[in-house]
Amino acid sequence: MLSPMGSSKKVITKEDWEKRLNDVKIRKEDMNKLVMNFLVTEGFVDAAEKFRKESGTEPDIDLSTITDRMAVKKAVQCGNVEDAIEKVNDLNPEILDTNPQLFFHLQQQRLIELIRNGKVEEALEFAQEELAPRGEENQSFLEELERTVALLAFEDVSNCPVGDLLDMSQRLKTASEVNAAILTSQSHEKDPKLPSLLKMLVWAQNQLDEKAIYPRIKDLSTAKLEDPSAS
Repeated sequence: MLSPMGSSKKVITKEDWEKRLNDVKIRKEDMNKLVMNFLVTEGFVDAAEKFRKESGTEPDIDLSTITDRMAVKKAVQCGNVEDAIEKVNDLNPEILDTNPQLFFHLQQQRLIELIRNGKVEEALEFAQEELAPRGEENQSFLEELERTVALLAFEDVSNCPVGDLLDMSQRLKTASEVNAAILTSQSHEKDPKLPSLLKMLVWAQNQLDEKAIYPRIKDLSTAKLEDPSAS
């Protein structure tokens, strides 16, 4: 069927679209694994345990490690970076030993927290002893260090060019990097599969928009199909 408005796009009715969707067989076990993957990766340990009991879906890692991973993430988000480093080393010392960029970013976050708390002398000493040697070995580290130390040059950091380093988003960025590294060390994907599949759905719909008028999903939270005849 062609579009009644003279367009060359093919029109697919909601009834026909639903029939095609019903012809696609997806195993419930695969859907359950997708849900478990999301819960484990995002750190919802209680929900993962409950889902395991209700669905019989076994996670691919020990759920107790999720609690430890979330404790590290929370420590960074709260600015307790020394505590976070200690917890990471308790989990697996090789994580920081084999990831110099992550270790630098954690040390950089420690410097940011010292500056945030007004400990200027301690911040300068820490930068010189812990971060400067790493900056000498890596140009990108040096640039990040210089940008961080620049915070000390401004009385009003809220209006300075590098003030974003003191935003909560910086803590979240560092916490996310640590979280990904721990997951990788546990041979688990660092990102959940579900968001990627949703992005793929949006991309596929955008491609199909150029060729057909069909029941789109506009609201991903409800997955409701829109009737093309009503638009």
